[in-house]
Amino acid sequence: MADGVDLSRKFVSESELDEKRKKRQEEWEKVRKPDDPEEAPEEVYDPRSLYERLQEQKDKKQEEYEEQFKFSKPSCCFPPIFIPFLSTTYFR
Repeated sequence: MADGVDLSRKFVSESELDEKRKKRQEEWEKVRKPDDPEEAPEEVYDPRSLYERLQEQKDKKQEEYEEQFKFSKPSCCFPPIFIPFLSTTYFR
């Protein structure tokens, strides 16, 4: 059982939903600030599978990691305009 709802059942009664709303409202009242709305905001439903949500988080972390080290990699080549100059001066 998670959150007081038996997961083996597919039907959830209106009274069970009302109990969850009341409990969420009571918790909201404890943490609500004066400028927040009176009623607790509805829970946001994400229809994606758990795999898709975790994959999105993984991709976001990978992008942040790559962005962190993006400028630390030295460029491996000189622009073509510098090659004649370097071949005559530096590589003699």
